[in-house]
Amino acid sequence: MTTWAPEDQTLLSETYSLVLTAGDGDRPGVEIGMVVVDGELYVRAYRGVRSRWYRAAREHGHGTIQVGGVTRDVLLTTRDLEPPAGLDAAFRGKYGPVADALVARPETHAATIRVDPAPAPTP
Repeated sequence: MTTWAPEDQTLLSETYSLVLTAGDGDRPGVEIGMVVVDGELYVRAYRGVRSRWYRAAREHGHGTIQVGGVTRDVLLTTRDLEPPAGLDAAFRGKYGPVADALVARPETHAATIRVDPAPAPTP
């Protein structure tokens, strides 16, 4: 796992949402909320594991994010993921009552994704 650079962590923490595209190609992305906890970026599928974009993230394991005019290649971890203890609190802190659907329902907890920066290609 590669960690986010400090400037990326700041951008992600201060921005309301990002656009996530799972896999390769010209698929449309989905705009979603995100939080940074202990330097790691997390998103959740409001509709749970049956969400189309969650299934694509699980199938492909990589994609891109766009945030604040910046595009990054990313790795998407869905399997064997142990979200940090402060994740629900981070969603509530960032989004207030809107976050209730992301933190109160078991199906959204099951649809948690850790988003890591993809390693730089080797020359």
